[in-house]
Amino acid sequence: MAAVVLGALFLASCSSDLPQSSLNPQSVEAEQIDRLWDLVFWIGFGVFVVVEAALIYAIVRFRKRPGDEAEPKQVHGNTRLEIVWSIIPVVILAVIAVPTLTTLFDLRRPAEGDFLRVEVIGHQWWWEFRYPDILDGDGRPLTTANELHLPAGTTSELQMTSADVIHSFWVPSLAGKRDVVPGRFNYLKITPDPGTAGDMIKGQCAEYCGLAHADMRFRVFLDGESDFEAWSAEQLAASPVPTEGPEAAGYETFTALCTTCHQAKVETPEGTVDVIGAALGPDLTHFGSRTSIGAGIEDNTTEHLAEWIDNPASVKPMSPEMNDLAAGRIMGMPDYGLDDQQIAELVALLEMWK
Repeated sequence: MAAVVLGALFLASCSSDLPQSSLNPQSVEAEQIDRLWDLVFWIGFGVFVVVEAALIYAIVRFRKRPGDEAEPKQVHGNTRLEIVWSIIPVVILAVIAVPTLTTLFDLRRPAEGDFLRVEVIGHQWWWEFRYPDILDGDGRPLTTANELHLPAGTTSELQMTSADVIHSFWVPSLAGKRDVVPGRFNYLKITPDPGTAGDMIKGQCAEYCGLAHADMRFRVFLDGESDFEAWSAEQLAASPVPTEGPEAAGYETFTALCTTCHQAKVETPEGTVDVIGAALGPDLTHFGSRTSIGAGIEDNTTEHLAEWIDNPASVKPMSPEMNDLAAGRIMGMPDYGLDDQQIAELVALLEMWK
């Protein structure tokens, strides 16, 4: 039975499905971390083997045997041996320290040359992503939520801060953790491998930040160069204001309720582009093009979206009763008590905004 249990545990560790593993590097920076891990692991493994071998040898060689009556000779110590086993750990730690510090300095070094800048803002409990170098005709930066698009094979530098409490940005297979702290900026470089174009990688907040911390997730899409340019152009465009059908009715509900916290860039039938709403929650201009809702906790389907609008707190733990709109603090989306028809109309509108 012991062999069966140990065998099952061993086989469980052989899974190739590594959605959030630092041992599945998919960027230049993650590969640096992985190489450091390999070095430390094999040094540690070597120390383990030597120490355990010496321990087993001592247990077997110097065990008490039948007929042994004399007590072992008592000695104060062996100065030479103590010096040796003090020097060996110092040498081992020095060997580990050099590549560790080198890797840390490399990862902290600012991006150079041509790179993409992305501003990352942590909120309770969602992620805001802004691209300050990708602007629309009025000079507004591309802004989205919970889904980060990066060009594969190109270095991106994330400038991160928080709107409320400390969060931690973590995409294990792309980079190490980096704290997201209110009142200051931390930086993180990510250079996805060229072969990752088309991949989607999940990330999450790794610093406890309140009620919905475990549901503060995000998705990173690694695009080819042309795909990233196409996505950027689509995101800069305004979403149309519907004039008929359930989408038009949904737009009336949207402007009456949703714009209290959410913003959207819309184009009227006359061709006028306006930004409506308050930028307290996620920007919803192209909500229909996103693959997830609730900061990555559910796929963006008609059923999930209707469930979210009907009773958000049943899908994700939140405290909307603590919202302070005057202070710009949002702790969750409230239940507005909409009926099934109103919910269906809002769903139709949001799905239309690709």
